[in-house]
Amino acid sequence: MNKTTYNLPTLSDEGGLSLYLAQIKKFPMLDAEEEFMLAKNWRTNGNVKSAEKLVTSHLRLVAKIAMGYKGYGLPLSEMISEGNVGLMQAVKKFEPEKGFRLATYAMWWIKASIQEYILRSWSLVKIGTTTAQKKLFFNLKKIKNQIAPRTEGDLKDEHVKDISNRLNVSEDEVVSMNRRLYGKEQSLNAPIGEDGDEWQDWIVDEDMDNELKIAQNEEIDQRKDLLQDSLKILNDREKEILHSRRLTDEPMTLEDLSKKFKISRERIRQIENKAFEKLQKHMLNSAKSKNLLPAN
Repeated sequence: MNKTTYNLPTLSDEGGLSLYLAQIKKFPMLDAEEEFMLAKNWRTNGNVKSAEKLVTSHLRLVAKIAMGYKGYGLPLSEMISEGNVGLMQAVKKFEPEKGFRLATYAMWWIKASIQEYILRSWSLVKIGTTTAQKKLFFNLKKIKNQIAPRTEGDLKDEHVKDISNRLNVSEDEVVSMNRRLYGKEQSLNAPIGEDGDEWQDWIVDEDMDNELKIAQNEEIDQRKDLLQDSLKILNDREKEILHSRRLTDEPMTLEDLSKKFKISRERIRQIENKAFEKLQKHMLNSAKSKNLLPAN
């Protein structure tokens, strides 16, 4: 599969992006039965044409997801290309018998490929080296849209503090990352080509939007199921502390939990961190075993 060659539209540079987007809109979406038969034919018989049809029918999905990363200051054409690599890997690994649509499974691969490209392009000096800082890098925009939609320029102090608490990073890191990432953002209404068309004119497609929405809803449901299943490995105290600290909109303080359980604040912190690590590990292993995550 690594040496499989697909006959795909060429995406060379920003100048050719409008042509590429027009080309990929010509590939029809697949219904569930056709997708299943193509995937089976590829896995069983190695039929490259079937694999190619699976890939081309999801190129618009890649472009749509890549648009969500437009604020990182990198060429959209490059992010789409990287996302296409992830899509091809998803087709390689996809097992239709497990009951999921390709779009649902491919989203993990597409996002992973694009994010890896972004991380390679941004030096660690810029984005930081800790897991928390990388989480800030990829989640700042989403949280901003939740607590301060349409905010431009520097964040208000209360918003900085909120984001800092949510992502466990310093307030200075929040301010610095916000200035680096969102000082200049491209708009979906920016014109492309000589005819004055806009990015969203090329990328918006009702069928493709519905496909992405369904895939995103399935992804959310899967994560909820994984979380509920994984919580079962914790004892009652671990579960209550973790929920009180990280799984509620109004987290309890270490001091309050210390009084409730009659142990030190440091012991509460230790239990919280250990429970969170156990939960993460179990969710990751479960997701991989259920074919929901890219496998190395």
